[in-house]
Amino acid sequence: MEPDPALAAVKTYRYLRIALTALVVLLFASIAIEWVGTDRCIQPSISAYYFTPVKAVFIGVLVTMGASLLALKGNTDGEDVLMNLAGMLAPGVAFIPTVASGVCGSGASPGSGDGIADAVANNMPALFITGLVVAVAALLIARHERRSGGTTFGSSLSPASRWGLALTAAVLGGGIVWFLADRDSFIARGHDAAAIPMFLAIIAVVWLNARDVRRGVQQGSMPQDRTRYVAMYRAVAIAMLLALAATVALSLLTGSTSLVFWVEVVLLVLFAVFWVIQTIELWDRGLRRP
Repeated sequence: MEPDPALAAVKTYRYLRIALTALVVLLFASIAIEWVGTDRCIQPSISAYYFTPVKAVFIGVLVTMGASLLALKGNTDGEDVLMNLAGMLAPGVAFIPTVASGVCGSGASPGSGDGIADAVANNMPALFITGLVVAVAALLIARHERRSGGTTFGSSLSPASRWGLALTAAVLGGGIVWFLADRDSFIARGHDAAAIPMFLAIIAVVWLNARDVRRGVQQGSMPQDRTRYVAMYRAVAIAMLLALAATVALSLLTGSTSLVFWVEVVLLVLFAVFWVIQTIELWDRGLRRP
């Protein structure tokens, strides 16, 4: 018997969400191994592990996370646009490192920032080129889907597609202009400029899930017992927002401290918790779309 394509699609959504959770486990495991190898020394932030042997895992996790967020279809058009935004920014967080702390590391030169300018000069143009290619492909696909839908104006795009493409153009265009106009500023501030909106987009995605489940219950398209997911999504979104605000505040107000590290740990744990909750809620459906 041929497998049901619909069931395969549901399993794909399921596995992508599980993979996003597994990526957090991978990063934490690598950091824990480095922690043991440095006599329990903790970097000031998770991003500072870029300058330790964790570097390959740190970059790999963020790039894979970005690709997964881009590939995973949102339950609504708004959620899809926000996940695409987070997916575009994630590699930038990986390729533009934070400031080297130099506090500890099990490598030969712990905390060394040597070669950062050369790495950014290579990695970011490669990312920009890839982003442009993907944006063109997305435009062609959107036009084709709109045309095959049998609408009167076959070449026009849906509002969601226009918003998504406009956002892509703004992120790519802004990044390219900044990179070319002021390389030093780009290297110094690009990490935070990518990380903060990335997490804000994810927080918005979590909140949208709470809103959509609440509407579904109110309209009768979902059973009343789904109300528990509204509370869970809201709690995760609020906790993530507080953790992000605390991370930004601690980064601005404190020096070299592990407080930022622990707040970021909480933020990533909540990120994983969200995907676990959504995986359970949509285990047999894949998407919440009617």
